[in-house]
Amino acid sequence: MTILSTPSASMPFQHPERVLGAMSSDAAAGLVAAASDIAIVLDRDGVVQDLSVSSDDLVRSGLGDWRGQPWIDTVDSSSRAKVSDMLKDASAGQPSRWREINHLGEHGSSVPVRYFALGGASDGRVIVIGRDLQASAVLQQRLLQVQQSVERDYLRLRQAESRYRLLFQSASEAVLILDAATRRIKEANPAVCRLTGLTDTTVAGQAFLALLDPASVEAASRLLNAATSVSTPDPVPVMLIDGTPCLLAASMFRQDRSASLLVRLMTDQPVVAVSDSHATLTAVLDRISDAFVVTDTDLRILTVNPAFLELTHLSSREEATRLSLDQFLGRPQIDLKIMLTQLKEHGTLRNFATVLRAGFGEMEEVEVSAVAVPDDAQPTYGFSIRNVARRLAPAQAAGTALPQSIEQLTQLIGRVPMKEIVRESTDLIEKLCIEAALNLTSDNRASAADVLGLSRQSLYSKLRRYGLGNLDDIDE
Repeated sequence: MTILSTPSASMPFQHPERVLGAMSSDAAAGLVAAASDIAIVLDRDGVVQDLSVSSDDLVRSGLGDWRGQPWIDTVDSSSRAKVSDMLKDASAGQPSRWREINHLGEHGSSVPVRYFALGGASDGRVIVIGRDLQASAVLQQRLLQVQQSVERDYLRLRQAESRYRLLFQSASEAVLILDAATRRIKEANPAVCRLTGLTDTTVAGQAFLALLDPASVEAASRLLNAATSVSTPDPVPVMLIDGTPCLLAASMFRQDRSASLLVRLMTDQPVVAVSDSHATLTAVLDRISDAFVVTDTDLRILTVNPAFLELTHLSSREEATRLSLDQFLGRPQIDLKIMLTQLKEHGTLRNFATVLRAGFGEMEEVEVSAVAVPDDAQPTYGFSIRNVARRLAPAQAAGTALPQSIEQLTQLIGRVPMKEIVRESTDLIEKLCIEAALNLTSDNRASAADVLGLSRQSLYSKLRRYGLGNLDDIDE
């Protein structure tokens, strides 16, 4: 009787020959067909000798009679290497693992099937059993569509909230949001603080009527009561507690099953900020620790703050304005092209990791955020440059120097060859898969090996390699 190599089991049969007996070919064929959606028998050259398809879905998807064809010719180009590896391992009698293979279906469609190969027979035969993944692929596609829909809805909400915040904060008119039941202030824009002399922290939670002169409380109360029953009652004149005359208007809206009041305090003179905003902004930029640069569209420097002069070892703003930013920022022919493309297409750039070359030739790791300012007379770019060379790296597990995230891997681009990045990516994915399997199985290594499709010895080798888990009891 020809014996095929079998996958390692957490608890294998102790006496398979005695308990199973000499199984007939019909019984073996029925068992294999019942345990799989598709079963294929290959010769030593990988040519299909016979097959059994139990899944009607696979038949409807166009999987035909492959007898006499090389199995590798039935899969798409992305799966040919996987098929070669499976047949090589099976022919050598090595433990195999489940692999996802994509077949060529009707009308150019892709049919995913999860396969496992059993080999090691004396005549070189290989039995391949497969499970149909089309239902799983459909669910994954639906999940992806739902996730994308949720992300689009979330983005729309964020954009709507941003517009509301911008209008709310920039309005010169004093605007408050009150709880309709308690009449307490939930939100107030900066104009309210300037009008009443209160701060952002003290105005929230206050009773709105406490801001008014006692003689105006009754009229204001009637207006607020009317706003809960009438769509938009007529405004009434009131006086603040400091004697400032205002016109009070209110309307009600509902959100999250609760009622709120939108209240406006209108004065004859618009409430404006006391300080010069441009002078304040200039003073802040001069004192901020991050470097700030303004350039024209050709990256010629127009103005800089002192932090940029310190970072590049320039002596004065006048010296900087004679230079181009590409003398200092980015890896040659790589980073600036990407940054400029992003600015031209989207108008903003956030947290772009690159390097800055100082005046004496040394290089510093920096993070760049930028914005394009359209102007018919002189369009400009503004760059905020943060030195991240001294930023503490996240703690890594002992014995491993792998990047901890995809973000860290992308930061290697331009610094190390792509071949090294691909190898680091493979190691990172392998480590994350092992950690996930250990968490899923409550650190049961035998079960984790089964989940990953690895032998226990292979899993233990990888645990040692990545320094995962408690390794003291592995050899016990």
